[in-house]
Amino acid sequence: MARGVILPSQTSTQTLLFAIPKIPLTTWKLPFMSRQVSCKCLSTQAPVVAVDMAKYKEAFSRRMAMAGLKPHHRVAIGVSGGPDSMALCVLTAHWKARDFDAKCDSGGFIDGLLAIIVDHGLRAESKEEANTVSNRVSKLGIRSHIACCDWPDGHPKQGHLQEAARDMRYEIFQKICIQNRIGVLLIAHHADDQAELFVLRLSRNSSVLGLAGMPFTSQIFSTHTHSYAEVSGNYGILVVRPLLDLSKEDMYEICEGSNQVWVEDPTNQSPLYARNRIRMSLRDLSSSAFKLELQAVISACRKTRIYIDYICSNLISKAVTVMDLGYAVIDLEILNESKIEDICLSKFIALVLKFISQRHRPIRGSTSKLLLDYMHTLPCKTSLTAAGCYLSPAPGSRGMKALVCSSVDCPLPSKMESSHLHFQAEQENCTSDEIGKIIAGGKSYADSLITDASDVHFLEGTSESVLTGARNLGMLSESTLSNILLLQKEEIQNFKSKSKVAADYKSEHGVKSVSTSRSEPLHPGQICCFMNRFFVTWKLSEEVTENATSEEANSDGVSKGQSRGCCRSCVFGHDMMVEVRNLTEPDWLYLANLSRSRTSENFQECRHSLDSKVEQTEEKTNECPDYARLSAQRALVSLKSIPLAARRGLPVLVNSQGLLLSIPSIGFKHCPCLMVSATFKPKVPLGGGHSSFI
Repeated sequence: MARGVILPSQTSTQTLLFAIPKIPLTTWKLPFMSRQVSCKCLSTQAPVVAVDMAKYKEAFSRRMAMAGLKPHHRVAIGVSGGPDSMALCVLTAHWKARDFDAKCDSGGFIDGLLAIIVDHGLRAESKEEANTVSNRVSKLGIRSHIACCDWPDGHPKQGHLQEAARDMRYEIFQKICIQNRIGVLLIAHHADDQAELFVLRLSRNSSVLGLAGMPFTSQIFSTHTHSYAEVSGNYGILVVRPLLDLSKEDMYEICEGSNQVWVEDPTNQSPLYARNRIRMSLRDLSSSAFKLELQAVISACRKTRIYIDYICSNLISKAVTVMDLGYAVIDLEILNESKIEDICLSKFIALVLKFISQRHRPIRGSTSKLLLDYMHTLPCKTSLTAAGCYLSPAPGSRGMKALVCSSVDCPLPSKMESSHLHFQAEQENCTSDEIGKIIAGGKSYADSLITDASDVHFLEGTSESVLTGARNLGMLSESTLSNILLLQKEEIQNFKSKSKVAADYKSEHGVKSVSTSRSEPLHPGQICCFMNRFFVTWKLSEEVTENATSEEANSDGVSKGQSRGCCRSCVFGHDMMVEVRNLTEPDWLYLANLSRSRTSENFQECRHSLDSKVEQTEEKTNECPDYARLSAQRALVSLKSIPLAARRGLPVLVNSQGLLLSIPSIGFKHCPCLMVSATFKPKVPLGGGHSSFI
């Protein structure tokens, strides 16, 4: 939470930061269209010049329409209480309520609008500040929800506090939005934030894609791995930043023009954090010429990114085939014929690899170059492991196609653990359908802005080429370029001095291998998102009727006439839960042995031969040897049609003793009572989800 110090925009933070005592606010309520907060401590100030609120409201409405949003859509706002988020609250409340027929809920608040206030719990006064901000947004007619952070491993270290707090904040935003059936989250980032990010990424040697800054709209996807909801379209949460065209000064004007008070966070003055250092340096370079030139370069970078994203989208539709068993095939001939720029090709292969691995880390440096060289080599003759994927020539393609499979031995962040989220299926479907329509509306506008390569600059991609190109094109004057290079140099030095701290932090937050870790126990009817790639679920049929058994037996090659109740003992013993892991070589051996078993005794020997540590249960009879044997035979046939590299990514269900129960992707299961399915539906879709840099 921001700190509870009330400041007008024209007052010096340094002189009044700790000097002003807290003075009770005098408030009054009017209808929600004009609820206001007045502050006695400002009453002696000279009259403020009238602010043209109409222009801000009109600009805001245009940006919301560009995102595909309409006033009836349910939206949430991330609110800290600072001038940025309070300005966003003011504009959003007016936008939602501009139709005089706008509905209010039972509490008198604007329907379909929620302010999410995160209490990070890092300071003693944070709870009181959260309540204060909640009261302020309530007077605007906005319902609020205060969410408190839980730090199970203790508060984050000082050097990484902002990063950890941000991750926690967005995790909470997602959770609250899902609970309230809201699919759209508004964030108050503005043009000054983009300028800070440009300098920060410039100091990290980012390409033009990074220098384009934050997208106008983007999607964030759930990290939860278990639910009881139906498997449906996963649109995640749509994040919209409608204030990116406005400056920090505009935020202050909007607050003043609507008689709103705000809080300033004193930690924003700390040089410990990179953004703060850059912000203070940019404040010293606040000439209008510098700001305009810097924003012109950022705008050109965004235009370049729009073009690159468009090229990649077209290339994915032409050259990539996604198989429902969890791997992809890239047609290298089509790539070679396309003759696209290297920056587009690098982005293309990064998108495909991130989709298959579901590891959404940037692919940079030597890894990016290695992958680029691999895509340029035709025919493809070698294999490569990179970015959580295994690449190899596709069988039978003579090196003209490349196979991209998930590498199950790749490390994932240690926080990538199973978590549970139980909500109603109709809630998820309602939100997903709405987001899909909103995205379609916003995309139609964004597509109209795409130009050809002749109108796009900076396709060389590097940060150095961006600055040089901007100067040659007359976007940057020599003085502005010199100032930007100076800022870059200063932050590079600061970054290097902090590198050891970052290395120590990473060593304490280790990684784990996917192949050595199972999921949490999966209960009947529950859905597990295995490795963020497969939705796996199972249940037991209470009884298999004679007709059903006969039909299934006929299709499965089992003798007709078998009729019995659910044979839980042959699969589970005395528990009723399974675990999910990836397919391993011992599983293939088990299927081969099982397919050759002829008697119940052979079946039991095969059942336990692969794990000598498993204790024998008292029930040694098994009612499903024929079914399991024939199922294993069919599974082996299916397995042979799957490329060897792709098999290891398939999900497998085992019982609590580690014994194989089912490989749903190839149809293997031990008995007809076990109903199981595995659907390849990655959490983050191919292309990384919707984003727009308009």
